[in-house]
Amino acid sequence: MAGEIRYDQTAETPVTEGLRPDPGVTPVVADGMGCHAGAAEMEAAARAAGNSEVLDRYAADYPQGPHDKPQSMCPAFGSLRVGLRMRRVATVLSGSACCVYGLTFVSHFYGARRSVGYVPFNSETLVTGKLFEDIRDAVHELADPERYDAVVVTNLCVPTASGVPLKLLPNEINGVRIVGIDVPGFGVPTHAEAKDVLAGAMLAYARREIEAGPVAAPERGRSDRPTVALLGEMFPADPMMIGAMLSPMGLAAGPVVPCREWRELYAALDSGVVAAIHPFYTAAIREFQAAGRKVVGSAPVGYDGTMGWLAAIGDAYGVNPAQVAAAQNAFGGAIRGALAANPITGRITLSGYEGSELLVARLLCESGADVAYVGTACARNEWSAADRDWLEARGVVVKYRASLEDDCAAMEAFRPDLAIGTTPVVQKAKELAIPALYFTNLISARPLMGPAGAGSLAQVVNAAMANKARMDGMKDFFEGVGTGDTAGIWEGAPNLRPDFRAAHQKKLEKAAKAAAAEAMI
Repeated sequence: MAGEIRYDQTAETPVTEGLRPDPGVTPVVADGMGCHAGAAEMEAAARAAGNSEVLDRYAADYPQGPHDKPQSMCPAFGSLRVGLRMRRVATVLSGSACCVYGLTFVSHFYGARRSVGYVPFNSETLVTGKLFEDIRDAVHELADPERYDAVVVTNLCVPTASGVPLKLLPNEINGVRIVGIDVPGFGVPTHAEAKDVLAGAMLAYARREIEAGPVAAPERGRSDRPTVALLGEMFPADPMMIGAMLSPMGLAAGPVVPCREWRELYAALDSGVVAAIHPFYTAAIREFQAAGRKVVGSAPVGYDGTMGWLAAIGDAYGVNPAQVAAAQNAFGGAIRGALAANPITGRITLSGYEGSELLVARLLCESGADVAYVGTACARNEWSAADRDWLEARGVVVKYRASLEDDCAAMEAFRPDLAIGTTPVVQKAKELAIPALYFTNLISARPLMGPAGAGSLAQVVNAAMANKARMDGMKDFFEGVGTGDTAGIWEGAPNLRPDFRAAHQKKLEKAAKAAAAEAMI
């Protein structure tokens, strides 16, 4: 579909009816399998149940790190959040009740304000295949074209390990698209990459619709200029800033993927160039490339980043070099001025699992900060190469698939004036009297692009570093209250009972030896 997309202003594109479920299909589940099981056991059960193709694709798209389980929140929160942010899209979860409770709680904590569907199961319905029938019935009940454009069904760990075959659901029901995805914690390492699982699945569906015939035009109409699709969730002002920087080149900002409504998927695929602002969207990039679209990595952050990104976009679209220079000149001075007016002085370590960590590090460096370490939970790929090379050329240690242990070790080794990271990193920093900021809520939720982003971090970062004396005072005040098992105020000496610890450790070692012996048989 490398050519122009045909739009139909009056009708949706008909889609082909999908496979009907085979009543003879029986999912497989390992005895005693549950969320508490090890990742290796869950993966083995999933492969035995016929899900090898899905797991192999995830292994290629999202290479695992040093740990076999996510160290952040459940990855499915990422795909759930994408679905809940889309208009006229219903979301249904299939998984253990505890997992569904946690995911819905977190989604509403972040302001979902929308119901999440849940298909419960027990051991019998899981093993006999009745769970699939219940999911199919729920989808048929939900598929109301007056309310929804699509229904997203997500298998969590246990249904994936049991082989519940969402691919056998119909492709559409009453004109409502049905999108089924598996998002197991043992296959998708981070919630950021789970966003890509759903975004990629939706783009694949939309691309098939486009290839079948005319599709519905975007609600706001088609742009009169060539557009650049923006890949990755951003602060709301960033797409507008990017659009302003593209304007001198005769270009416009296209939709942000993940999209907010189904029609935007068509407009995104209609863009000639895709900006991989967040580089971990592997499945989405694959769909854009299959549609014949060019992909450009990095983002317009700081002066160097913006100049390089504008040049790369211009080259991808074949824009006249004079127009590219005009765009660079129009915004380069403002960015330099904002950076100079909002300096940051001090050593910083930075880590997170949102996928934008390298971009934030570049902005901090150009603001004057001494960034010693950047850790991201996402994997290394070609779309972050420009950012990685830029940072490493300035002596910054860049760690992909960084574990919590990596981030804490870097913080302890570099002893920064400020640690930016995930909740446990911030907690560890405060124990060491190091000022710290939570990356997700306090850093990534700010404009980063162009002149607006150039001065956006200085106030919060400088204010946090200024709290060093307060942190020292708090540590002195609580000195001697104990840590771990001895935390708190005791009337006498803490009763640690090392004999209990030794006995329990022997039981663990005995169980480990027994498991190793069984594995050899």
